[in-house]
Amino acid sequence: MRFEYARKAIENSLDTKQDSTVLTSKRVLSYLFLIHGDYDSLFKINHENRKLATRIQDSSALANANNILGLYHHINEKHDSAYYYYFKAVKLFESLQDIRNQGEVLANMADIQETERDYIGCENNAIKSIALIEQLPEYDYNLETLWYANNLIAIVSAELEQYDKALEYYNKTLAICDRMEDSYEKRLFSNINIAALYRRKKDYITAERLYQKLYTDESVYAYDPTSYSMILSGLANAKFINKTASNSEVKRLFNEAYAISKKENDDVGLLSISMDVSEFYLETNNIDSARYYADNAYQISKELVANETILEALLLKSKLETGDKAKTSLNAYITLSDSLQKAERSIRNKFARIDYETDQIKAEKEQVSKERFFFLWISIGLLVTLALLYIIFTQRSKNKELRFVQEQQETNEEIYNLMLSQQDKIDEARSTEKRRISEELHDGILGRLFGTRLSLDSLNMSNTPEAIRSRENYIDELQAIEQEIRKVSHELNTDFVSGSGFADIIKALLETQTKAYGLDYKFTRSDSIHWDNVNNKTKIHIYRILQESLQNIYKHANASMVEISFSIKNNVICITITDDGSGFEVNKSKKGIGIKNITSRVKEIKGVLKIKSQINKGTTIAITIPI
Repeated sequence: MRFEYARKAIENSLDTKQDSTVLTSKRVLSYLFLIHGDYDSLFKINHENRKLATRIQDSSALANANNILGLYHHINEKHDSAYYYYFKAVKLFESLQDIRNQGEVLANMADIQETERDYIGCENNAIKSIALIEQLPEYDYNLETLWYANNLIAIVSAELEQYDKALEYYNKTLAICDRMEDSYEKRLFSNINIAALYRRKKDYITAERLYQKLYTDESVYAYDPTSYSMILSGLANAKFINKTASNSEVKRLFNEAYAISKKENDDVGLLSISMDVSEFYLETNNIDSARYYADNAYQISKELVANETILEALLLKSKLETGDKAKTSLNAYITLSDSLQKAERSIRNKFARIDYETDQIKAEKEQVSKERFFFLWISIGLLVTLALLYIIFTQRSKNKELRFVQEQQETNEEIYNLMLSQQDKIDEARSTEKRRISEELHDGILGRLFGTRLSLDSLNMSNTPEAIRSRENYIDELQAIEQEIRKVSHELNTDFVSGSGFADIIKALLETQTKAYGLDYKFTRSDSIHWDNVNNKTKIHIYRILQESLQNIYKHANASMVEISFSIKNNVICITITDDGSGFEVNKSKKGIGIKNITSRVKEIKGVLKIKSQINKGTTIAITIPI
């Protein structure tokens, strides 16, 4: 449904022939492709967005398109293309002073450089990312980027055998976890990384202690079995080297780790564990088993294109084989190692060339600007034109603001006219009822009274038994007429249109909006509310608050049911609006336009607004308005 709306919005935008409107609509569709994982469509539409943004010189949209194209190539492991688009994006975000996006893109660039073993470049970009993200509020999504950048520096430091520096940055990731609301996953990864670092340092005693602590945490397996299998493998390796467990116990731990990874289809885990198990069997002189697991690691690493592990597996196989087979594995190791070194140099050169060419273009632009500075007198006409354009733009902006105010006024007048129309219908119904009662009094009751009076007059002078009986009958008739008069009097005192008016307008709004939004609704109201006593300004604001609330529910809540109730207590109107949607964090959403509009309108009529919401448990808006 959302895709249909987005595509319809693009069609409508194309009809306007306004490129900026078309671009905005296409960015919405791009976002939908992103969250649904339709990467091919994402790639196509962002190439279109990039061209359109370049044509209309929309730097923000151009930065966004470059960033998403970088992400697309990053996911598909086309690292040179990903780096190219990320670099374009980061320069634009820098010019826009968009610190958050600039920091995130730098972290992604650093990730690519770490993968391609450009460790110096990775560290430089990660440090830049950290410096930017540290300036932002401590929301979890900012802290996650900060954790990621520090983790990258720790990884490359370990690769460069700068173990103390690596430990320093891993500890920084743990400190960042302390600042996060939900940090279990990141804390687990940091602790596993630290244990692996001590293992890499060959400090197996500390490594075993850390792995043992993780192993005894029962929550790890339930949360992430693949991480648990890596902990088992690391613990088995440390126990074997430290001689703190028998070979059978070490083998049991390795087998359990291997079984978990296989059950979870975790090829990366199987690869690492196979290498550890092969080395274990090599050390215990079980060569056949060592070969089996080395071959297994080699095959998995080729499928995953894990070049570093392919090298490790080839080197291990060369130790396990003899004769020509050993030479073949060793030669394959040397050939691949040389090839990878050339590829790494090539990709590092590409990264450097992208940086250099972009900076060169920037320098050339600055030189052109300096040259133009000396010929400013030629540009006087242009400056005048720009001034006029600025005035026109400012005027257009003011006109837009004025149109917005006028639209608000027209909407308020429309609601007011709707209330007047409803009141006219009520007045007309009352007038019709009065005419009916008047006709009933005149044509019915008065006629019967007149006839009875004449008949009694004719019997005044007669005392015969028959006349007495007739008078008794006419007295009974008078009593019947009295009952009819009481009935008419009761009807006059009854407000037959009570419950009509503004409440019906609200009901019509709910029926129309919920039908359009595909929502079910329940509407309850108190008949004790006398809407005639409520001023029109208050009623207009109530109407607009309901409109805004329903729109917010449709846009953000993913709800299927909405309940609205009106009641009155101590001369205060109480309104509640409840949905069964996804909910939100109230403190983080107060800056939204919808919430701001509702807050402003409630304040305008001296009301009180309370919002309660829980994630996945819906939202309740409570409003009290004094009459």
